[in-house]
Amino acid sequence: MTGSILCIRPEPGCAASVAAGRELRLEITALPLFAVEPVAWDVPEPAAFDAVLAGSANAFRHGGEGLGVLTGLPVLAVGKATAQAAEDAGFAVEATGQGGLQGVLDSQAAEARRLLRLAGEDRVPLDLPDGVSMKEAVVYRSRALSLPDDAAGRMGENPVVMLHSARAASHFADQLERIGGRRGDVRIAALGQRIAQAAGPGWAEVAIASTPSDQALLALVAQMCHSSGLNAPLS
Repeated sequence: MTGSILCIRPEPGCAASVAAGRELRLEITALPLFAVEPVAWDVPEPAAFDAVLAGSANAFRHGGEGLGVLTGLPVLAVGKATAQAAEDAGFAVEATGQGGLQGVLDSQAAEARRLLRLAGEDRVPLDLPDGVSMKEAVVYRSRALSLPDDAAGRMGENPVVMLHSARAASHFADQLERIGGRRGDVRIAALGQRIAQAAGPGWAEVAIASTPSDQALLALVAQMCHSSGLNAPLS
């Protein structure tokens, strides 16, 4: 399929992106290159913290029974999907960000707070504002999967590949090389500058979403496809 759109993020986020793309009349192929799984973790004493900081809905989907000990703490969520997952797990959401987890953290700079970050093994480093302390608890991991060997043909058809994380960018680049694909045949739509940089050079096109949200990334993909006349909208 010339001009196809590929989403490689793990489920259920991949299916959500495909469905959201359909609302924009885009046909997106799900090709998850990661599988999210829980990690055993020691639940800290909730009295030692003022709030939970969460950068992914996966923290609540895969945190397990230990989350029940912490539901008395309010949640600072990176975005709407994470906030909804927190509420589904029994937490009250105090704040929902729009521009990345660092922005959520910076919003706490006016007061001294003790935060518990529920995170994955692969996570974005954060700069702590003055007066804010943070302990990290790893509650899930994203296990990398291989590109199917028969994907080489599809990669030669000038697809747009959606990249939601720096790790996904690096892993996709490695997998493309493994199956003999060429970067010059692939266009990249990245959620942010750091993600685009992680993909490295040599791609047919690299574009970056205006804000770090799936909605903005999908709008970018639509623009890339429509400007080139590829991936005609769904009927």
